[in-house]
Amino acid sequence: MTVADELGAFLRDRREALRPADVGLTPGGRRRTPGLRRSEVAALAHVSVEYYERLEQARGANPSERTLAALARALRLSVDERDYLYRLAGHPPPGRLAGGAYVEPAMMFLLDALTTVPAHVIDDLATVLAQNELSKALLGPWAQREGREANVVWRWFTDPSSRSVNVPAEHEAIGRGYVADLRRAYAQRGADREVATLVTDLRAASGEFTDFWESHQVAALTSTRKILDHPRAGRLDVQCDYVLSTVTGQRLVIFRPQPGSATAEGFDFLRVLGGQEF
Repeated sequence: MTVADELGAFLRDRREALRPADVGLTPGGRRRTPGLRRSEVAALAHVSVEYYERLEQARGANPSERTLAALARALRLSVDERDYLYRLAGHPPPGRLAGGAYVEPAMMFLLDALTTVPAHVIDDLATVLAQNELSKALLGPWAQREGREANVVWRWFTDPSSRSVNVPAEHEAIGRGYVADLRRAYAQRGADREVATLVTDLRAASGEFTDFWESHQVAALTSTRKILDHPRAGRLDVQCDYVLSTVTGQRLVIFRPQPGSATAEGFDFLRVLGGQEF
């Protein structure tokens, strides 16, 4: 059996081991074979069905590292299974704190289960990796953006529109929090080109970032009360909570309604609107 055959067999085995409910899908109709359909995996990984079929059938497809990360996320692979997939495809496995499209299964399970509040997963550099539907409705489709356009810190200091739902009185505290969290990641990653380049480019692009960076504050993002001013849902009073994975450093960010506020009703309204542009 060739390496391509091994890769195809591994993907097929993992696909057949999953049920629709395992990945947040509605079963819908009778299934002649166990597991997910190839079309469902392709949709979850944002690749074409034809491309995914070629991978399973060992017909010459050569997946990139980003595609492998997306497949690992779609198939809910553990970190060890993800690393095995990379090696089968001829790529070195990424570091445990490396960015990319991969989200570990526990995080994806929690994200799929959160249907009444906005939530998304970020890596240790605050790049948005995955969102539930309410997060997309609240903030826009961040996880679908490429490169730094999906990074919260980069967008905060280089794109004023990224602050549009946060009330101005909280901008400084939020910005300082992002910078302190990035400095923590900078120290934790050590001699890492990705975070070093991000910091260098932010210093060149934003005097505000530079001022905050030079204050040398170091602190992980923690549960914080925020007031959001959404153009459709109005004033939202939330507690922004962070659930940390000690394996990958990824964090599940949850926007929890403050008790006694009308925020839960605002989230219900956003759910009806869905992902319409605002």
